[in-house]
Amino acid sequence: MKNDSTARIDCNRRTFLSSTGVGLGSAAVASMSLRDAKSETSASLTDGLPGLPHHTPKVKRVIFLCMAGGPSHLETFDHKPELAKLDGEPMPDSFTKGQPIAQLQGKPLKCQGPLTQFKQYGQNGQWISDFLPWHQKMADEICILKSLVTEQINHDPAHTFMNTGTAISGRPSMGAWTTYGLGSEADDLPAFVVLTSVGGRNPQPIASRQWASGFLPSRHQGVEFNSGGDPVNYVGNPAGVPNEGQRQLVDTINQLNRHSVIGRVAPEVEARIAAYEMAYRMQTSVPELVDFSDEPKHVLDRYGAVPGDGSFASNCLLARRLAERGVRFIQLYHRGWDHHGDLARYMNICCGLTDKPTYALLSDLKERGMLKDTLIVWGGEFGRTPMFQGKGGPGRDHHIKGFSMWLAGGGVKPGISYGGTDELGYNSVDNVVHVRDLHATMLHLLGIDHHRFSVKFQGLDMRLTGVEESRVLHDVLT
Repeated sequence: MKNDSTARIDCNRRTFLSSTGVGLGSAAVASMSLRDAKSETSASLTDGLPGLPHHTPKVKRVIFLCMAGGPSHLETFDHKPELAKLDGEPMPDSFTKGQPIAQLQGKPLKCQGPLTQFKQYGQNGQWISDFLPWHQKMADEICILKSLVTEQINHDPAHTFMNTGTAISGRPSMGAWTTYGLGSEADDLPAFVVLTSVGGRNPQPIASRQWASGFLPSRHQGVEFNSGGDPVNYVGNPAGVPNEGQRQLVDTINQLNRHSVIGRVAPEVEARIAAYEMAYRMQTSVPELVDFSDEPKHVLDRYGAVPGDGSFASNCLLARRLAERGVRFIQLYHRGWDHHGDLARYMNICCGLTDKPTYALLSDLKERGMLKDTLIVWGGEFGRTPMFQGKGGPGRDHHIKGFSMWLAGGGVKPGISYGGTDELGYNSVDNVVHVRDLHATMLHLLGIDHHRFSVKFQGLDMRLTGVEESRVLHDVLT
């Protein structure tokens, strides 16, 4: 038989509230607030971890523009006159011997010169290709990283590495890590939202594990919004069910869930309760979010957005609206950049679909005073080879030894280039930037020290940046 002190310990706050008839479900009904619907011992859907941020953050949110398939750095930001001179000549063995190559392994390797012209733009003379006329206009706003390297040469594992810092499936994505640490400023929208669009050659599939929560609580996984139809599956009321009835159903389910865990900690049940509450709030917030009728025509024209068309342009406008409403991490995938052949044609298609909307998003955020506390990241999972690959015209194979991405927004030095590849654009040789360095820098701008941000899992202190040494790119930060 338990003594009085033990009984008092077992009678925790949750048990007391349940036994006195003022369960937390009633509190949720009365207040309609997620924070009021949580006990002191459970994590709120919108709260981050105690003690975070570690230092004063430069940005509140991240918008990651994923050019899925791997855009060619040699036709975007990496100007290589020497490669143009060697066009059609054998690729020097000194570059490629013993190096991983995806589809060109064991085949004769010939240099493929750039398939467009480059010019310098902005006060610092940023090299930007003619495929990207709208990027040329924002040369003074972006910081181009020209020396990225990654560790995976095929699409799915490379996406997994870019998103999670490892090729091992099942690890938390960078968006999940961010919301786990910092929570969200939105009570009626997910903290992490994913949008996808298609256009170009051979759109590679994107698995939902790219925005999964892994071993973190499931409420931190990304929520994919659909390109057409209902923005979120099953978020609307069933036919004939009024809003009041849906509210009662959610409250009843949550009361049953809470009753099942009285006296014990059950993170996944808490996550399920929070998901029901969030879904209820989204029934009101999501239709308003995706209704562009309040956007002036000149704004729609600026993006090239057509409501409901599922385009990258419409997703960029939706990203701005999500950012305005407090969403912490917004990820846009445009699938179609896998240009093994007919590269010039498909570069025109992909750039035509993404170039102007990217400029519109950056400019719109700046005019609204939001760019200063937003980090924008642009890039793919890897780059393309300096060697020719022909399928319906000159193309390029996957490449992991050197490629380009860019950053813009709060805390980032605008209008500069950082790092560089060799004279043929094969190896990153100057200020090499590993994908984990990108992650460390992103976390730093959000106010998180990546060395101190870990979760115990399978006996290890797991981090987004892994156990290898990663560095914050202080040289590109203000």
